[in-house]
Amino acid sequence: MDFSVSDMSPRALRALIGFYAESGVEELCEDAAIDRFAQSAEAKLSRRQAAGTAAPRGGETPRGGERTSARERATSSPNAPSGAGRQAAAPSGPIPQASQLTIPDEAAFNDARSLAAGAGSINELRAALEGFSGCNLRHSAKSLVFADGNPDADVMFIGESPGRDEDLQGLPFVGRPGQLLDRMLGAIGMDRTSSYITTMIPWRPPGNRPPAPHEIELCRPFIERHIALARPKILVLLGNISTRTLLGLDKNILAVRGSWSTYTSQGVAIPAMPTLNPGYLLRNPSQKKLVWADLLSLQKQIEDLNPG
Repeated sequence: MDFSVSDMSPRALRALIGFYAESGVEELCEDAAIDRFAQSAEAKLSRRQAAGTAAPRGGETPRGGERTSARERATSSPNAPSGAGRQAAAPSGPIPQASQLTIPDEAAFNDARSLAAGAGSINELRAALEGFSGCNLRHSAKSLVFADGNPDADVMFIGESPGRDEDLQGLPFVGRPGQLLDRMLGAIGMDRTSSYITTMIPWRPPGNRPPAPHEIELCRPFIERHIALARPKILVLLGNISTRTLLGLDKNILAVRGSWSTYTSQGVAIPAMPTLNPGYLLRNPSQKKLVWADLLSLQKQIEDLNPG
């Protein structure tokens, strides 16, 4: 069932806006397109009327009394060619459903929990995700981005959501952030054969926007089951979304990164460390020194697991 944000309760809307603000979103789009040309024409006409200036003679005056230029007359003529030289009219009315959030009903959440719980292996979990239609993200994404690396590895890395390159290839961390992650692993003697890599959200959000709270909750049963089936000895959570969702922390990633916590899966306590997402490091390279300290802490934790 489709709803626009105007159908949400004030409390839910505040929570959604707060989530996007914390994720770095700076601007919001209107529900309907704004014709800036019409606004400009109205403003010019108002200024002319206030100054008592008559409309100029000669030529057409479709824009608040301004004389139509030769280029405008040529492109607005019925015989003008179509293409780049002719500008399409601005749309009016509500934007189509592509700009709206698809809010799932309770059946979708129940279906997600049931499918995840019924998966007896990692391959069955992947098949369950491929058959799950309750999350709107799968309908705009090209690929299911499930996992990469060694599912029997001691260390499991969990990122946030796929980007464009991941969506095209169907693998996590294969774009520029993935190349940086590979270098990070190599710095402590690891690679994708000695680690297991996945993301909280298995489908790319349109335009790489942050996933909405309900999208995260829909995917939560699958990532929790993924951890239970992989049975890692160490979890590394890359970024805010995986850290907050799996550890229940309400602080920003910069406040909790590098501090070991515990994630419990089926009664088993797993050491878990939040750190910065490689995509964040590409935008803020000065923070790489923080992640280097986190990697050294991870290396020590691995050595403690396998002394000698």
